[in-house]
This record gives sequence, C-alpha cells and structure tokens, in this order.
Amino acid sequence: MSNLLVKNGNIVLSTGIYKWDIKVLNGIVVEIGRGISPSGVEEVIDASNCYVLPGVVDEHVHMREPGLEYKDDFEHGSKAAIKGGVTTVIEHPNTLPPVEDSKKLLTKAKLLESKAYVDFALLGVLHDANIFEFEDMIEAGAVGFKVFMGPTTGNIPPPSESTLYEIMEKSAKKNVRVMFHAEDYKLVEYFTERIKKTGRIDPELHTEARPPLVEVHSILKIASITKYAGGHAHIVHVSSLDAIEAIKLAREWGVDITAETCPHYFLLDINDYKRYKALIKVNPPIRGGIHREALLKAIVSGFFETIGSDHAPHTPEEKSKSIWEAAAGFPGVQTLLPLMLDLAFRGVLPLTHIPRLLAENPAKLFNLWPYKGTIMPGSSGDLVIIDPDSYTEVTSEWLEYKYKLSPYIGLRLKGRVRDVILRGHVVVKDGKLTGRKVGVFLKRISQ
Repeated sequence: MSNLLVKNGNIVLSTGIYKWDIKVLNGIVVEIGRGISPSGVEEVIDASNCYVLPGVVDEHVHMREPGLEYKDDFEHGSKAAIKGGVTTVIEHPNTLPPVEDSKKLLTKAKLLESKAYVDFALLGVLHDANIFEFEDMIEAGAVGFKVFMGPTTGNIPPPSESTLYEIMEKSAKKNVRVMFHAEDYKLVEYFTERIKKTGRIDPELHTEARPPLVEVHSILKIASITKYAGGHAHIVHVSSLDAIEAIKLAREWGVDITAETCPHYFLLDINDYKRYKALIKVNPPIRGGIHREALLKAIVSGFFETIGSDHAPHTPEEKSKSIWEAAAGFPGVQTLLPLMLDLAFRGVLPLTHIPRLLAENPAKLFNLWPYKGTIMPGSSGDLVIIDPDSYTEVTSEWLEYKYKLSPYIGLRLKGRVRDVILRGHVVVKDGKLTGRKVGVFLKRISQ
C-alpha cells in the first residue's frame, strides 16, 4: 500500500511552515494543498497538531556491511534510521572490500537492497590506485565520492597532490561532489606519536593528537587544488572554529566548497571525555569550548549546508580500550533528527533549518533532488510526522543498533517521531516499526 493522504498537518519546509494536506499515489507526492479529496487512497492519516517534515537524507553513514558485520550491519542500521525519521542514507565506502570500482559498488548495492528498511545511495572511494575508475562508478550509480586525507577505519591511503588534482578535474567535468575527511595524514601521525610519548592515556588527549591544525592544513590543500582544478568539494564532520575559518577563506577564493558538521561536535563538550571516555572518541575529535560554540553559531547563521550523523558503530570491546587503542566513532543515525528537533523546540535554531540541513541540501548536493529531500508534486512520498508535545526518551530499548553504545542514552528530547512514511508506505506508526522492508538502491539523478 503506497497510496495515502496526510491531512491537517503543519508542513515544514526550508521556506516556511504551511497548513497543507499531502496526497501520495504509487509512492509519489501528487498533490499538496488544503481540502484534498481522499479519492484513490487506501489510508488517511490525521496529522492535526503535528509537524510534517520531508524524510531525512542522512548523507554520512557507515553501516559496516560488507565485511565488518561484527560491528553492526545494514539491517540493524537501516531499522535505526527509519525509526529516527531518516528515510534515505548515503552509505560510505570504507567497508571490506572498499567500494573502489563499479563491480564492487553494484555488488554492495545488491547485498544491501535485500536488507534495506530505508532507501540508500552509495559513494565510491578514490585514491592513487583507482582514479581511472571514477567514470565507471558514476555510470554504475555512485552519487559521489569519498576521499580520506587522514587515517580512518579501513586504512585507506590519502591521495597524492597530483591524484587530488585529477579527482577535482573529473568532479568538475562530471558535476559530481567529492566528500573529504579533511585531516592531514602525516600531521596526525606526528602529533599522535608526540602525545603518546608522554605516557598519558587521559581520553581528552585525543584532541591534542588531532589538533585543529590537521583539519586546517588539509582543508587549505583541498581548497587550493580545487581553486585551480575546478570541481565540487564537501568537507565532512567539521569540528573546529579553525576549520570554519579555513572554509570561509576558501569561499573567498571562489572555491565551490560546502561543509557538514555532526551533532556530537556541537552538543558534547571536552568535559564529557571524563564521563564517556573512549565511547566519544571520533575523528576528528570532539573539542568543546570555543569550537562547540562556533559550530552552533555557524549552524544558526547558515554557514553549514548539511548536518550528517557520521553513524560509525563498533563493538563494546573496541570502544572500551584506552584512548590510543579504541576504535573511533559511535552510532548516531537514529538520534540525528530527534537531537535537532530538541534544539528547535527549545528555541536554539529555527525549525525551518532542519529540512534545509537534513533533507533538501544533502539531496541537492548528491544529485537526489527533487526526488528526495523535499515535499512537492513529483517527489518521493517520504514524510516524517512529528508530535511536538511528546518527548523522545533515548533508552537502550528504543535504539535499534546491534550494540547500544550511545552517549545520548538517558536524554529526554522534546518532540517525538510519531509516524514515518517511505514512498507512501507507513514504516513507523506511533513510534514503532511496522516491519515493512521496502528500501531500494538510489542512483544519481542526471542534472
């Protein structure tokens, strides 16, 4: 059943909030407005006193499949996504094997589609040894690429400057955006070894092993090459005031450089390392203080195009080691929208920022818009109905991850994801999964 009518809701778009009905037939929005007839639909959903948002497009998830299923898997991860109001995910390529050619991309797509509770798109990875695969991966359906400039899960090497130049030339030619994990590899190695030699293991030392300099140096390298090669760069998980300033400078140079940050960078603080220890070890680090304040201010002012979860699960064993040995990352796809709604309902940022940052812009940047990321005739019938008068209790029982590892457990967040609709299918009803597994593989829309 993919024919339904959502009535009496307050529709939240980046342009404003509208009192509209929404009609979905065969999974596609066919009409928005007031007093729409229910003819042809099989279900009418009353959204009175609720907000209706476009389904969230989380552009930054590591669902760990294939090859790393001992950490988590796509079935758990996509259930968590849909329960949290995320209807589309962009899955990153540092799995085993990495997605470094068209065959591996299509093999991964087939594997994930059999387990998908959400719609999903895929990134390819680029490095010195596979730059010639760029065009074939686009043809196979990649919506973009990921380049790792620093050490990360999967140990994918950073590209040389000449390869980086070629990547951005191809980005310009094919109109494809490239995501960057922007931390300089050699500087990370230098500072990590320097700090480890002190013999200390306090968790907050992670911030000194990866200081803002490693972000800034990497961003300015990417920006200077992009200025001359052309292309479209997207800096993910921006963690510092210094990185914000570097991106501003690049934009002054005329570089097409967009930016993402993640909730943990502007919600958690340096003191949280004492409580959570290596659980909140992520790359780049959570810095707190002036960085946290600057990130939140930049979100409100419109500096950031997107906010992603950087969902990156690991096992309890991997997260319980010392700060030097523990794996970096924690799961976050299920709490992405609830955390942002809580900020909006507490007056920290406008509610209309959420569809722009979590749906519209991710879809536009990665060639999924206007099918995804909005509510308009012709778009996918992906809707999230929010009850603003209820609360989301973040508990282990509520989380759908394989391992319930989250620093947000215990929070009571204002607002609650009541219903979630994916291409007209009700996949969450009154906060509970309906069990419908209807996710599909999405290819980029030709612009």
